[in-house]
Amino acid sequence: MPTYMDVHEGMHVTLQQLMEAHKKDVEAQKGTGVEYVRYWLDSKAGKVFCLAKGPNKEAVEAVHRTAGHPANELYEVSEGS
Repeated sequence: MPTYMDVHEGMHVTLQQLMEAHKKDVEAQKGTGVEYVRYWLDSKAGKVFCLAKGPNKEAVEAVHRTAGHPANELYEVSEGS
């Protein structure tokens, strides 16, 4: 299954607020074939980065839209060693 990394800009949130947003993703991903795996916060830059697995880019985008925080950018990525 493809892996995706997305970027959210303008998210000046605390780690606790980000954890709450992730819970919304987990709810929204049910039945979609998408799994949000990890997330990172750069609070000073107001950026959040999310790693997800899903059947396609559109499905991954749709989960964040449904959860109420669409990403500004989304990339299909491959993990190096």
